[in-house]
Amino acid sequence: AENLFEVFPKTGFEVRRVEPFRERSASAGSYTAGTTDGSRPGIFYANAYDLSARPKWAMESLYLHEAIPGHHFQIMIQHENEDLPGFRRFGGVTAFVEGWGLYAESLGKELGVFPDPYQYFGSLNWELWRAIRLVVDTGIHAKGWTRQQVLDYMYANAAVAEARAVSEAERFMAIPGQALAYKIGQLRIRAIRDKAEERLGDKFDVKAFHTQVLQDGAMPLSMLEAKIDRWVEEQLN
Repeated sequence: AENLFEVFPKTGFEVRRVEPFRERSASAGSYTAGTTDGSRPGIFYANAYDLSARPKWAMESLYLHEAIPGHHFQIMIQHENEDLPGFRRFGGVTAFVEGWGLYAESLGKELGVFPDPYQYFGSLNWELWRAIRLVVDTGIHAKGWTRQQVLDYMYANAAVAEARAVSEAERFMAIPGQALAYKIGQLRIRAIRDKAEERLGDKFDVKAFHTQVLQDGAMPLSMLEAKIDRWVEEQLN
């Protein structure tokens, strides 16, 4: 990640299996923040329930999202910033946090990940899955879709096995708007980067851009855009 980042978390990091008592209802992967005193590392939990539903081609994108440079980078850089007030240091804004997770997945090619078409297919399939989640989130909470309608739409449009489809469908039934926040966050962060690159041209430094996005923690996307606009102006003057 050194070619895209200049600031890294000090907190350690581990990969662990989702505990059996919760694996049937858990997502494919998740992240639990570490402690800034070093007593507990950040943990990427990978779900091993019904492994036939969890293809290998999904693993690299999942790692980019949950671990490095996704949630572990974003959350621990925020937690380690003692200059932030507590509510910002340990709080979160879903569109920013999960938007960063999806944006981190999109950095795979730049990071030299996806060395073969099999893994890159996994990345593209995740992108398709997030588009499906936009549809079903809206379907459930704005259009009155049933659980079965959601599952039927998933099976018709993605390479997904039952165990994962059911856990995802029930998750978005329970958390209105979360899937929308993921994708809108990613699209906004990418648009903010594209605008900064266009304005700065050869002066654009992707490492410095990522530092600017991460160093002050999660914030509403409108505030992030205004912050990056100010940073761009400083580079131009």
